[in-house]
Amino acid sequence: VQLSESGGGLVQPGGSLRLSCVASKDILGIYVMSWYRQAPGKQRDLVAQIIHNGETWYGPFLKDRFTISRDASKNTIFLQINNVKPEDTGTYYCNAENQYWGQGIQVTVSS
Repeated sequence: VQLSESGGGLVQPGGSLRLSCVASKDILGIYVMSWYRQAPGKQRDLVAQIIHNGETWYGPFLKDRFTISRDASKNTIFLQINNVKPEDTGTYYCNAENQYWGQGIQVTVSS
């Protein structure tokens, strides 16, 4: 599975952004798709997951600002981040089946 992220960039604190990840195959045939975040100098952490049946999971303290969703017709998952904070800065990675990774996309939150 090939994954390609988009939608990152520079955003001001309090703003919003939506990341997209397009998969090379039908995402309904993928058991789990995930978003990870890696802050500078830190480990890569799991942010959110969406299971093939539509169930979602979020990392601790993230559910109120982060929303994972999908558009199966476009083989795409999304990560909506609201009220962004400087600590949201990092590289965001899309993952499929806990095995396949996208190239990552940078998000920088700064005024």
